Amino acid sequence: MDDVHDPYAALRIRDYRRLLAASVLASLGREMQSIAIGWELYERTNSALALGYVGLVQFLPVLFLSLPAGHVVDRYSRKGVLGAAQALSTVCSVGLAAISAWQAPVPLVYLCLLGTGIGQAFSFPARWALLPLVIPEAALTNAVTWNSSGWQVAAMAGPALGGIVIAVTGGAVTAYLLTAASGLLVVWLVFSLRPREVMKTREKLSLASLLAGVQFVRRAPLIMAAITLDLFAVLFGGATALLPIYARDILAIGPTGLGWLRAAPSIGAFFMAIGLAHRPPLRQAGRALLWAVTGFGAATIAFGLSRRPWFSFLMLAVTGALDNISIVVRGTLVQVLTPDEMRGRVSAVNSIFIVSSNELGAFESGLVADWLGAMASVVLGGVGTILVVLAVVYRWPALLRLGALNTLRPAKTADDRQEP
Repeated sequence: MDDVHDPYAALRIRDYRRLLAASVLASLGREMQSIAIGWELYERTNSALALGYVGLVQFLPVLFLSLPAGHVVDRYSRKGVLGAAQALSTVCSVGLAAISAWQAPVPLVYLCLLGTGIGQAFSFPARWALLPLVIPEAALTNAVTWNSSGWQVAAMAGPALGGIVIAVTGGAVTAYLLTAASGLLVVWLVFSLRPREVMKTREKLSLASLLAGVQFVRRAPLIMAAITLDLFAVLFGGATALLPIYARDILAIGPTGLGWLRAAPSIGAFFMAIGLAHRPPLRQAGRALLWAVTGFGAATIAFGLSRRPWFSFLMLAVTGALDNISIVVRGTLVQVLTPDEMRGRVSAVNSIFIVSSNELGAFESGLVADWLGAMASVVLGGVGTILVVLAVVYRWPALLRLGALNTLRPAKTADDRQEP
């Protein structure tokens, strides 16, 4: 009976349930706020490039602050860092509500988004480093899978709710205020956690300590391959930033339809995540990851060419389902292969890759769409995703040999290898 797979192992733990609830609420607010920002900016500017700048301004803080944030997470209270970061994001949501209510200049929107990016730079490594402190190692893969499920629920409900709120109220103010309210609840949930004690790094902030996570990832080929694949696949293949253009100009489905388009990838990902949680770990995780990203690129091309709302929705759902496989494999690799004293810094490196793919990808999509049009931007991105898969297989063939995720063990640090 000990070998029976328990799909709810992580959910039986009180602190994990609270951390998951906090993550879901934070994602719900962020997704609702994202739909409001996209719709409002495009209404005020009619510019694809303005949508691209949304991604760029949130990416820059992650690029420059994630490595220092990882050091802070490994040196100080992970719970405290996460709570403070979420509080900053909440203040920025209140600022966006005020800007929208008084129709303040558009540059102030980007200033608030810059603050949100700073909060994200610290919250991502803190949240991922906190996870192993509230969950036993045996349940980590299960926890990563349920994390994905929870995020997908939020990503389904957030855009749909945001679109409905905008349609009903005639503006984005209420969506921003609801995001701020969810942020306050997240802060409370985070400070109610009781994580186990962990040995904190005693290293002072230095170039060596900042780059320790980078060096660790560089020496871990499976982690490097997985996060590189995710970075460039989503960087080229992400169509999310251009959905306001599809909703208004190509598919003509309005803000409510935009909400459902934004929710479609998460609907597909949610059902995939539930399926993964109820089955044993993937036996050939590497091959599954590579095929999933290839399918993601193909579905992105199909979406880019579609002019039928129902087919566009279906293709976005397929991209979400396939992307969820990547999320689970990559998340498990990072959590299981990283020693506890390095989790903050390695998670910071991972966050740079993830946010780069999402936010910088949004800028790339907006820039190409401004030059060639939205449809060309999406289709070329899908082609680029498939080419990335081929490049990753060539550079890191070990990924093809990656088997079951539950057989992985933490990689050794440089200090471990120096021991007799």
